[in-house]
Amino acid sequence: MLEITEVSKGYDNLLAVDNLNLKVKCGEIFGLLGPNGAGKTTSISMISGLVRPDSGQIQLAGIGEPHLTSSRQSLGVAPQTLALYEPLTPIENLTFFGKMYGLEGATLKAAVQDALVLADLESRKDDAVSGFSGGMKRRLNLAAAMIHKPKLLLLDEPTVGVDPQSRNVLLENISALRDQGHTIIYTTHYMEEAQKICDRVAIMDKGKILALGTVSELIQKHGGDYEITIHKPDSEEIIISNNPVQILDERNIDPNTDFVEVRPPNLEQVFFNLTGKQLRD
Repeated sequence: MLEITEVSKGYDNLLAVDNLNLKVKCGEIFGLLGPNGAGKTTSISMISGLVRPDSGQIQLAGIGEPHLTSSRQSLGVAPQTLALYEPLTPIENLTFFGKMYGLEGATLKAAVQDALVLADLESRKDDAVSGFSGGMKRRLNLAAAMIHKPKLLLLDEPTVGVDPQSRNVLLENISALRDQGHTIIYTTHYMEEAQKICDRVAIMDKGKILALGTVSELIQKHGGDYEITIHKPDSEEIIISNNPVQILDERNIDPNTDFVEVRPPNLEQVFFNLTGKQLRD
């Protein structure tokens, strides 16, 4: 679906993206993770056609380069900053964005109805968006990006600032879009989201890809050891080991008074091990 070949982009004395090579498969959710300043935003801007690379090439399979007007019909973008007109209703917003993508007549009407169902906003379709909760706005933002049924969907922090229930609904919707054949590039600061829904993940820092693979592959290769915490009535012991069973066999654990936590390596630990940073650094 997407192939990036030796792409670089700099601003003044800063090389934001450094000889990036990346392939995203059709019908997958591809997570792009990195600390602030890693080059994610510049990469997304180039994929969406808003920024031209200084060198290299970006190709959408069977479509062409993303900066071309003919290619943008196959792209959908849900930015972190909500792209909605809040004085308008969901129907008015969706109709506007549909017309911007060239939809009209019965096709536009059907697309708006489908988008309302996706956003679960049929009962609020005639209410001003300004009165909506953060979760409702995020769902509508996603629906607006999907109004023209794009082949490639770029989601930048699509769940930021929403409550856990709304986040779960959004993640279910995004997974459903993947199951319908859409290709999705997903950036997030929530590691548990990427671990839950992404088919593959790339971890980026200083304009380069540090690691790429499925979540299980990355955890196995870069996740490190288990963290075992043994809580006793008068003490607490934390042990790092690749063999928690052996550790527990060696310790004198009293099941009546002691409590044991075993934390396996996860994607967050992978990220820290590779970048030396927390995700929001």
